[in-house]
Amino acid sequence: MGHTPFGYRIENGKAVVDKVSAEQIKILYQSYLSGDSLDTAAEKAGIKSFHAGIGRMLRNACYLGNEYYPAIIDPDTFAAAEAERNKRAEKLGRIREPKEETKVVFPTAFYTEEAKQQFDDPFQQAEYAYSLIEMEVHEDGSQ
Repeated sequence: MGHTPFGYRIENGKAVVDKVSAEQIKILYQSYLSGDSLDTAAEKAGIKSFHAGIGRMLRNACYLGNEYYPAIIDPDTFAAAEAERNKRAEKLGRIREPKEETKVVFPTAFYTEEAKQQFDDPFQQAEYAYSLIEMEVHEDGSQ
């Protein structure tokens, strides 16, 4: 397992809630939901971290609890914080829609004439071989 999230500590190989840090996490969520910015909410909670780190704390699903981490935040609070985060991001124009990727189909087969000439120069031979290509056939059978 990698980094232990803020609010937990490891005892005897198991994650347990660190009561002081867990209380700070709860205050962070409450402050953020009451309208404070990430930095202000972290300051009220007594958490010293950078802006992106605080944002990741608000999105960390470990706080809901799982097979390894006990729950610190209830699902309603977590969902409300996520909705608030999305609302603020949309208001600031920070919601990016993924660009639709265009699929490039590369030719998989070629029809060529049979080579009738041999050149000593490999570059000249390659140029000659490419000149014999009559058409490309794509994976889907189209030309």
